Amino acid sequence: MPPHSLGIARCLGRSATPRSVAIPTTSSRLKPARHLHVLRGVRIQPALAPTPRSIYQAPHELGCRYASTGTPSEAPGNASTKITGGPDITTYYSIFPRTIPAGPPPASPFEISSSDLRREFLQLQGTVHPDKYPSGEEKQHAEALSARINEAYRTLVDPLQRAQYLLREWHGIDVTAEDASTKHALDPETLMEVMEVQETIEEVGAAPEAEAEIEVLKKDNDARIKACVEALGKSFDKGDIEAARKECIRLRFWYSVGEGLREWEPGKTEIRLVHGS
Repeated sequence: MPPHSLGIARCLGRSATPRSVAIPTTSSRLKPARHLHVLRGVRIQPALAPTPRSIYQAPHELGCRYASTGTPSEAPGNASTKITGGPDITTYYSIFPRTIPAGPPPASPFEISSSDLRREFLQLQGTVHPDKYPSGEEKQHAEALSARINEAYRTLVDPLQRAQYLLREWHGIDVTAEDASTKHALDPETLMEVMEVQETIEEVGAAPEAEAEIEVLKKDNDARIKACVEALGKSFDKGDIEAARKECIRLRFWYSVGEGLREWEPGKTEIRLVHGS
């Protein structure tokens, strides 16, 4: 692999320190990449991002992290809460027994019904809402429980966050860790797509038809995300954790691509991407 490709590989492999990189497409305008332009700037942003206008939410890391040795550790405090009707908070999955009664994959499918999950989430929040309790210890318990239910919901409803949670808590694989640049590098095929997209943006970014081209790139990226989520689900359902790890790394990047495309404005000839945690 040429030196500039190695540089992009190191850049994309980093998860804890977001870096600006280029992105891919399947647009018919693509030509073989003559070079790879790597943005040198580093932009640190909060991991939490607004809900995108494409298929899935941009990545954001939520929730408590526990030591992972193949199975998740018990949540801080006692799993049986002091709030009447409160859920088992041992894991994010145990919080939603109606929607995910069998627990995490492969016991249950990776895919989760977002409508069922939201319905159970709203029911739980209605039960433990802090405003229902007087000031004091019980109200504090309700506030902590409500926050944990919210964290669990926001993690499980999003395919990327769900995958990262499963890998970390059940299999001891943290693709957002400081050493992810060496342990969880992006594959060469995806790196080639990165070079192709940068070429496309440089060619059309300032042209009158640039806006239409960006819309094509957005649709291409939405398709990649959808395909990646499907492959990710199949890997978890089969118990193929190594394949799930690779797909999770790709999905992290496609999420950041989508965010970069949404931030594009007419006249720009490059897209700043933040490969966040």
